Amino acid sequence: MHTHGLKLELQSKRASRNLERLLQQRWPAVVLTLIVTGLGAAAAGLLFKTGVGWLGSWRLGLLNLASPWVVLPAMGALGGLLSATLISVLAPTAAGSGIPQVMRFLARQSLPMDLQVAIVKLLAGILAIGSGFPLGPEGPSVQMGSSVGWQMARWFKAPPSLLRVIVAAGGGAGIAAVFNAPLGGFFYAIEELLRKSGPTLLLLVLGTAFAGSFWADWMGLANLGEHAAGLGQKGFQISSEYQPNVEFLPKDLVYLVLLGLVVGLLAELYTRYVVRMQSVGERLFAGNLVPRMVLGGLVLGCLYAALPAEFRNHAGLQHAIADGHVEMTKAIGIFTLLFFATGLAAATGAPGGLFAPMLTLGGALGLTAAGIAEQLSGHAPSTFVFAGMAAFISACSRTPITAVFLVFALTKDLLILKPLFVCAVASFVISRITHEQSIYQRQLALPSSRSAGEMKLPGTPLSPRDL
Repeated sequence: MHTHGLKLELQSKRASRNLERLLQQRWPAVVLTLIVTGLGAAAAGLLFKTGVGWLGSWRLGLLNLASPWVVLPAMGALGGLLSATLISVLAPTAAGSGIPQVMRFLARQSLPMDLQVAIVKLLAGILAIGSGFPLGPEGPSVQMGSSVGWQMARWFKAPPSLLRVIVAAGGGAGIAAVFNAPLGGFFYAIEELLRKSGPTLLLLVLGTAFAGSFWADWMGLANLGEHAAGLGQKGFQISSEYQPNVEFLPKDLVYLVLLGLVVGLLAELYTRYVVRMQSVGERLFAGNLVPRMVLGGLVLGCLYAALPAEFRNHAGLQHAIADGHVEMTKAIGIFTLLFFATGLAAATGAPGGLFAPMLTLGGALGLTAAGIAEQLSGHAPSTFVFAGMAAFISACSRTPITAVFLVFALTKDLLILKPLFVCAVASFVISRITHEQSIYQRQLALPSSRSAGEMKLPGTPLSPRDL
């Protein structure tokens, strides 16, 4: 064991030296590669969010013309059909979240990572999420950003020592652009994708994440996507999506630790449920994505048709929770709905992520806990909603630092960092006690993920060793 650890340490040092030598010899090409990777990741992420928003609004608008029992099941089934057909015919590895696929590639397993995968992920994800699958943009953004990075590395003839860094940095840039959170994207690439660090590597990944966020700012200013939070007509400004009244008292530490423990346990239950649903879906349909997504879209459409109108707008639910304009009973209802609906959506193999639903789930738990604490003790920390968001992501993905900075990006309030960190670490600890692996590591053990390496596109160089 000691010999094996020493061997890995020597390999890591050797790779670090090779990377530094490469930067000294070809730094203009490396810098250009990372800048273009950030641009491509930002463009893909913003196009994804814009397309989902447009199709989702059109779907809700149709409810003014026909019964929800007609519109929602039909949209779900049709979106599932078109999305699954695109994936099955053109890029099988574009199914699902996309993060496990990137993790497998970074572990030096052979599977497609070119622009064709990114384009299919973009179109199929818009069709699925916009038609009613309650998933988020972050998984597709990671895979699209990583695919852009792979393509840039190929075009600029990057050696294997740099390839994995560019692919991971592209994934981080995708997160940074979608959430307008460059630090969140940076830490995600380090915590989840690369799982190692070094001064040179950190600089490259951080620079690419900030480049992705910067390009997203400029695209938003030019009305090419959603208006980014950091750039306005008067230049760069500090503005936030939400502006909560943040107060942090010494006694809040106890409340936040308790909240983190509760959220961590419920997040672990959610993780097991989602992975179990995916396993059942794969076993029942044996890799047949089209009927799987069509049936899933139909069932989800019927579910939302049976609910009140305010539950049909997924983005609206997150905003309502974050603003705190939800009663405790409705918050419980939102949590219950998303808990089961996102598990069903993930079981279909739909191209969508789980971070956005996790934000709403964690926020709903925080809002519920605030109501209970208020009734029992007369005091509830004002940071419970956002702390719950960070805790839920931290527990599911085992990335507490990423969770803190993703949620921090929603408020840009420095005072909220401490309560976020306390709650996220508490949930991380309790979730690690119950199970060692994150939701994405457990997804790697699913049959579809294990066979991903066999899904090759003709004529496409797939392995890191091919460059």
